[in-house]
Amino acid sequence: MTDRQEDRPLDVGIGLIGREEPLPRISVAEVTAAVLTLLWLGLVVLFFLVTDRVANPDLPGTLATVLMLVAIFLPVGMIWVAATTARSARALRAEARRLQGAVEAMRTAYVQQSQQSAMGRPSVERKLDEIAAAQRQTESAIATFASRRDHAQLPAPDRKAALPAPKMKVIDEQPALALGTPAEDLRMPVSVSDFILALNFPESPEDRDGFRALRRALEDRTMARLIRAAQDVLTLLAQDGIYMDDLRPDRARPEVWRRFAAGERGRGIAALGGVRDRSSLALTAGRMRQDTVFRDAAHHFLRQFDRTFQDFERSATDQDVADFAETRTARAFMLLGRVTGTFD
Repeated sequence: MTDRQEDRPLDVGIGLIGREEPLPRISVAEVTAAVLTLLWLGLVVLFFLVTDRVANPDLPGTLATVLMLVAIFLPVGMIWVAATTARSARALRAEARRLQGAVEAMRTAYVQQSQQSAMGRPSVERKLDEIAAAQRQTESAIATFASRRDHAQLPAPDRKAALPAPKMKVIDEQPALALGTPAEDLRMPVSVSDFILALNFPESPEDRDGFRALRRALEDRTMARLIRAAQDVLTLLAQDGIYMDDLRPDRARPEVWRRFAAGERGRGIAALGGVRDRSSLALTAGRMRQDTVFRDAAHHFLRQFDRTFQDFERSATDQDVADFAETRTARAFMLLGRVTGTFD
């Protein structure tokens, strides 16, 4: 959009304001005032011709003359004051019509320019999305490259279990029943990639991989507790118009996440509270104070997130941690952690 196009509404408005419709030199009100003046003067002359002048013996000659002049010319003055007022009112009404026309023209020009600029907006937004995606990939690579490298010590990410298998407690006093191997022990562990997909939730009804990963994760008790808690929190936040896709939190290095998993709290892990959206923070804080159901769901979610991430971090690589931080569940943790003072 050029500068000439941007100034177009102002030029239109100025042009319309400058085109003043000249008022007629002699209006109906002035003609009426002139007729009434002549009629009044005629009546005064007729009065003096028909009647004799009666002087008041109690008033001096000068005062009597002044009173006579006031009686003659005061009605004339009142007539012309009314005529002038009517002309001024007509001028003000004409000026108001010109201003209203100018405002309507400026509004029409603005709407037309908005429609024209909206035609080229999708391509610009697409370019911005591509730039933002490339920037996120670059930042993830930098954060991963600056942290420790332990890929060689662990299996491939797509085959590695996201959470370690729970240890079975053996009670010597009560022998185990010979019922065979439990079904949970026969089930393949959920991989890291499926766990991360499940925490991000399906993108759309056509996201088959997302639903498949979500079903796999819900079969694991530990993962299911976190996923259901995250689902409850995301649903409650959506009621206030807060969606995780709209948040663009600052990235934290994987080593900060690992310090959080090790139990560190406060300013040492303040980088995890990267959500800067003031409206989302204000709405969430208000909901925490007023809604007890939301407050209980939020604290339950934070506890489940803390426990599950501690297990996940033990075997996760830096790239796994970076991908984990990009999920909708992790963003909900950043938002709620900031509101509840986890990073203070």
